[in-house]
Amino acid sequence: MTDSGTSPIIPGSQANHARPVLWAITLVAVGLSLFQLYSAGIQPLGLFYQRSIHLMLIMTLAFLMFPLLGPKRRRGLISWSIDAVFLAGALITGGYLVLFLDEIISRAGFWSQTDIMVGCIATLTVLEASRRAVGLGMTIIGALAILYAFSGPRGELPWLGQFLPGILEHRGYNIDRVVGQLYLGQEGIFGLPLGVAATYIFIFVLFGAFLEVTGAGKFFIDMAYAATGRQRGGPAKAAVIASAGMGSISGSAIANVVTTGAFTIPLMKRLGYKPHQAGGIEAAASTGGQIMPPLMGAGAFLIAEYTRMPYLEVVKVSILPAIMYFSTVYLFVHIIALKQGMQGMARSELPQMREVMRAGWHFLLPLAVLVWLLVMNMSPMRVGFYAVLTMLAVAVLRFAVWFLFVAPGQGEPVTADRLQLAVRNGLCKLFEALELGARNAVAVSMACAVAGIIVGVVGLTGLGLKFSAMMMAFSGGNLLLALVMVLLASLVLGMGLPVTASYIVLIVLVGPALTAEFGVPLLIAHLVVFWYSQDSNVTPPIALAGFAGAAIAGAKPMETGFQAWKFAKGLYLIPLFMVYNPEIIIGGPVPLLVWTGFTGLLALGAFAAALEGYLFTRMAWPMRLLLLPAIVGVFYPSLMVEIAGAAVMVLVIVGNWWASRREVATYGG
Repeated sequence: MTDSGTSPIIPGSQANHARPVLWAITLVAVGLSLFQLYSAGIQPLGLFYQRSIHLMLIMTLAFLMFPLLGPKRRRGLISWSIDAVFLAGALITGGYLVLFLDEIISRAGFWSQTDIMVGCIATLTVLEASRRAVGLGMTIIGALAILYAFSGPRGELPWLGQFLPGILEHRGYNIDRVVGQLYLGQEGIFGLPLGVAATYIFIFVLFGAFLEVTGAGKFFIDMAYAATGRQRGGPAKAAVIASAGMGSISGSAIANVVTTGAFTIPLMKRLGYKPHQAGGIEAAASTGGQIMPPLMGAGAFLIAEYTRMPYLEVVKVSILPAIMYFSTVYLFVHIIALKQGMQGMARSELPQMREVMRAGWHFLLPLAVLVWLLVMNMSPMRVGFYAVLTMLAVAVLRFAVWFLFVAPGQGEPVTADRLQLAVRNGLCKLFEALELGARNAVAVSMACAVAGIIVGVVGLTGLGLKFSAMMMAFSGGNLLLALVMVLLASLVLGMGLPVTASYIVLIVLVGPALTAEFGVPLLIAHLVVFWYSQDSNVTPPIALAGFAGAAIAGAKPMETGFQAWKFAKGLYLIPLFMVYNPEIIIGGPVPLLVWTGFTGLLALGAFAAALEGYLFTRMAWPMRLLLLPAIVGVFYPSLMVEIAGAAVMVLVIVGNWWASRREVATYGG
């Protein structure tokens, strides 16, 4: 963060820098948000203009927000000197393209030495900004990609080629060719990933910031509590519902854990959930927010761009899988509440739905406008623009009604001084939301810029085709083994990359193999990779959302991570279900869709019961073991096997229910 986050701040040069840096961050962040709003709703800009200005301002923010040596080290003269060099690099990166774009296009392929020099500056600046904003892992992978492009007999580093396995060898490329691909072409830094970040993602991150600043987060959490608080394990169920709503908007599982978890985790602990269970439930629910329509974090926009499918179509087909995921987490929560004999919260401790809706119903209007405009097939970027304007209009109108009509009745008359104060506070809120939106977008945009470097190298060297050949060789043509390889690759990548970047890199590498070699439909391949890209949030040893939940719950990080991994099992099973039952995504006869949906939910419920050993009452080991082949049968592409598996699951579940009824009758007798 900025200097204000260093500890301790002492009088002297560092203290003198703190306030100017904060003002500079605010100025750049607000300017970036206003630029994005202008280009989204008033005057759309050309591809390179939009992306280069966006990246220039994002990198400027990154260097201002994140000091050279980390947030706990104070900036000294040397640190500021290096920062000044990189800030100049950020301005050169975007400014050069904006000023000389026509000349650059006219000499396409015959780059001048100035073009190459600026391209080198841009690449180094992007990697350093990513190191600060995203983490060292992303930067290392980007640097390795560039070294891979240089390795080979005709490359800048021919000696590196001898260390590559035979299947990964390529001719190698010189610096002019690599820089031309990464900086001056449409497949590198300014490629599709940054394009999506600079348009769709930013505007919806900004919309989420406006919701947060105006108090929508508390409204959604209160609404979830009012709906589920009196049920067994009510706070945990409220966490699942609130995270489903907030996670899609926030675009970050970790941010979702921190915001909703601050309310839900303490209440779960008070109700009887163990600390590591409470943190794990919140982490699993928050991760599910990334796969929840209509926004799916940033995923829906990226999938729509890569597959060339309408955004609304991606959203529609994602609804059933998201419901299946949250149903599984909800059932886990319910089973634990039953096992531990928990009760719901008292009515007096809960908000009343009528009061919650009366206080915050206006927060539903921008979401309604958003969904309506998407259904009308308006561009997602323009939809985000109007959603932000609607949020602003609703907030202003609500305050005006209170200020002019409600407050005077409570003894607070309308005066010039109070009106001036209200306007000033409103403008402060506006600037706060604009700044927060830009700050929240820094990590995503930098991840997408470095992902562009990786995508550019993959396209230049043909690495995607080589990776497809490797998948075929290692899996022996077996689809299940190939999917397991994708899962393992996503877990390894997820240790160093954010979800968005992990998805982009994986789909470029394994997407062609899944579709061309294994026959997985294009949209399903993208959804599978996107779902698997979430697993680093909940899978030890690097369960990032789980660790955030552990910090709030006061639990051990690894224990919490394992709980999150258990609760988020749908993240692994549902993509398999999509692959082996593609009709739930690509469509089919209604009876088949109903049957597939029913068996999918049944299998996930049976899996939760088998894992916990409890449903209506305790489940004996033989019954739990019997459920496992029945669950596998539902995934098997044969109708008779599916029917047999479903029948076994129904029999076991009904038997468990009957046993619970007998226990109640015996206990009552």
